[in-house]
Amino acid sequence: MLEDLSVQEILNNIKDRTVSIKEVAEYYLDRIDKYNPQLNAIVLQKDRELIIKEAISKDNLKEKNKPLNGLPIAIKDLTDVVGFKTTYGFPGSKNNTPLKNTLFVNRLIKSGALIIGKTNTAELGVGGHTINRLYGPTSNVYDFSKSAAGSSGGASTAVAAGLLPFADGTDQMGSCRGPAAFANIYGFRPTPGLISVERGNPKKKSPILTTPGCFAKTPDDMAILLDVMIGSDNLDKQSFDLNDFFKNININQDIFSSYKLGWLSDMNGNYKYEDGILDLCENALVNLETLNLKVEFLNPDLDNEALWKSWVTFRSKSIYEDTIAMNLENIDSMTFQAIWEYNLGKKISDNDLNIALEQKNKCVQQVKSIFNNFDFLALPSAQVFPFDKNKQFPENINNMKLDTYHRWLEIFILSSLLGLPTMTVPIGFSKKGFPMGMQIIARKKDDLKLFAFAKKYEQVFNYSKNKPLLN
Repeated sequence: MLEDLSVQEILNNIKDRTVSIKEVAEYYLDRIDKYNPQLNAIVLQKDRELIIKEAISKDNLKEKNKPLNGLPIAIKDLTDVVGFKTTYGFPGSKNNTPLKNTLFVNRLIKSGALIIGKTNTAELGVGGHTINRLYGPTSNVYDFSKSAAGSSGGASTAVAAGLLPFADGTDQMGSCRGPAAFANIYGFRPTPGLISVERGNPKKKSPILTTPGCFAKTPDDMAILLDVMIGSDNLDKQSFDLNDFFKNININQDIFSSYKLGWLSDMNGNYKYEDGILDLCENALVNLETLNLKVEFLNPDLDNEALWKSWVTFRSKSIYEDTIAMNLENIDSMTFQAIWEYNLGKKISDNDLNIALEQKNKCVQQVKSIFNNFDFLALPSAQVFPFDKNKQFPENINNMKLDTYHRWLEIFILSSLLGLPTMTVPIGFSKKGFPMGMQIIARKKDDLKLFAFAKKYEQVFNYSKNKPLLN
């Protein structure tokens, strides 16, 4: 059964002709046919006959050494793929037809991937929950009535349900990390620039907030996809290369035991969580300590108010500029969240950006100081457990009313604002059976080291063995 095989094992079987690319495609398409109507993870799909025809064509090729040879993938519906609409889940963009591929999509195609469709997203990528007026919400794979988080919830759900072997996502305010936590899988936000993106003015005052990322059931599976996506490009002046590939990175117990992790918990009471989330995280940290990993509970000297204000300024300005670039005909038809960001971003001046940059730089220095004593930092990957999928966002946490629609995503801004690579690792389930994850945060461009940690973590704890009971 392909269900029980790793991505590398499937690729090996394709290469050895033990299984055909056509059979692999049929396996995943059958699962999509069976489960996607309930999950709503994949929202645009190429005709099945065309997919099978393309798979057969790949089978007939003599070359069987492409990194992703024949593996199916669906691309998040914020990302351009020729032959598919890029709708952003927004009714006003339902006929938006891209004329060229996003940079990493070209790399996927060159590496032999079989692109079969698009995964669901939050409308216009805003909100932290995968719901939109064009396709509706994506269901949580562990409870179909609950949220898959977002905005890459379609991708995470598709991976967790075995509809895809892995998937891409984008992450600005936790859009790869939150969905992974809600799906009991791994979700990675790399250092911005590791995966090249065509960018506008590189001299803009605003930091890079959004980066492509990815999902997989295990770091080993993810590495195969990630090694294809990464790398510098002349069209991205802020892109960079690493000195190795993720597939090659491994560490032994001695190196793992030499690491020191700082647990940020609730940031001195500044972050609010539903009951049970911190307990799950701290149980996971206790388990890590049994492997001789050094864990220290921190009361970080970090200006959380400056962090938040800087983030809100840059995010709103970024969303405003992105909205203008999209040439939407009717701004008033956007969601409440997008309109809120647009109107706030419209008012932000150069002076506001300068103040935000000062606030950000202050936080950079504070976090650098913390990293002087630690290899990694850790935070929960969500402030709430999965909630009603028909709600736009949680309005309170433990009866505390939230002052903005995205305050429940505050735990993500440390990595996002400072450009730190971050991996969500699974940590178990609540008493009600809801999954949760924990962010492992590394220094900027320390992506390989972070990945080595995640690989060792999965080898020891085998969270990928906990699969949803689909019916």
